[in-house]
Amino acid sequence: MTVLSVAYPLAPVGPGVAGGAEQVLWSIERALADGGCRSIVIAAQGSEVSAELIETPVFDGEITDEIRRKSQAAHLRAIEEALQRYSIDLIHFHGLDFYAYLPGENVPMLATLHLPISFYPQSIFALDNVVLNCVSRAQANSARHIKNLPVVLNGIPTQQYRTCSQKQDFLLWLGRICPEKGVHIALQVAHRLDMPLMLAGMVGPYKDHQIYFSECVKPLLDHKRQYIGPVGLETKAALLSAARCLLIPSLVAETSSLVAMEAISSGTAVVAFNSGALPEVVDHGETGYIVNSEDQMIEAIRCIDEISPEICRSRASARFDVRQMVSGYLDLYASLRGLKH
Repeated sequence: MTVLSVAYPLAPVGPGVAGGAEQVLWSIERALADGGCRSIVIAAQGSEVSAELIETPVFDGEITDEIRRKSQAAHLRAIEEALQRYSIDLIHFHGLDFYAYLPGENVPMLATLHLPISFYPQSIFALDNVVLNCVSRAQANSARHIKNLPVVLNGIPTQQYRTCSQKQDFLLWLGRICPEKGVHIALQVAHRLDMPLMLAGMVGPYKDHQIYFSECVKPLLDHKRQYIGPVGLETKAALLSAARCLLIPSLVAETSSLVAMEAISSGTAVVAFNSGALPEVVDHGETGYIVNSEDQMIEAIRCIDEISPEICRSRASARFDVRQMVSGYLDLYASLRGLKH
């Protein structure tokens, strides 16, 4: 089987990138290549994959509508050229804007909806040539107007993460720095508790993200609350292992949470807002706490030593391992091709 995986045009794919969709694509294509399938990936220049990579251009500067259109057009050309060059059995899209570069050829197509349903135009649910799938039950339940959307739960390579015998006394926030992720709330919590906080992640080339960082995040930084920028896989794993807990004060309905899975795999408790699929990932009182406010987040952090790193690690291995996700996608691929996996 030859699978063409298509990433979001404006974000590179790789093991250490911030975007969940890009991490999931990387895990799937790596498993396909290791499993004897032919895997081809279309992604932005600078991506790192195990299989054959077809790169599309990266446009410098702030992301504008014109740059989006150019990126989408480049992706469509790359897809059409790949279909001419290879015998593609299935195309798997991971980008929010996948509908902008659908080819005209008659080939099975799957699009994973990595973001909240409301982020997508309603027109995608009328497409008759693309199967859509969700990444959590909460996300599927939010699409009540669409019945029987397949669900393949996200997973991570849990073996990449290790527990730390001695936790350090700092809080951790890790991810994309943008308003809906509630970074300022994590900083406010750290100030109220007078605790150190390490803030790691990328400020994207979007005007509203950069304004948010300069106006809402930067003023809350000091010698105890530090921004260390984007981090690679090795540094991320070390931070997750050493932190007292990971904070996820998300203000949007999360469709999943790879970083919560990574923290739990590292034996580190997660304190998260009751948002979207987060209660599916975090077992309240066992691998962390689900809270409804900043005040409740503070109280949960004060109880964090009641969470067992060993239970966290055990739960992660049983629930989040990437092999379960890959198996789910292979079954879905087979059904789309009319085959049995």
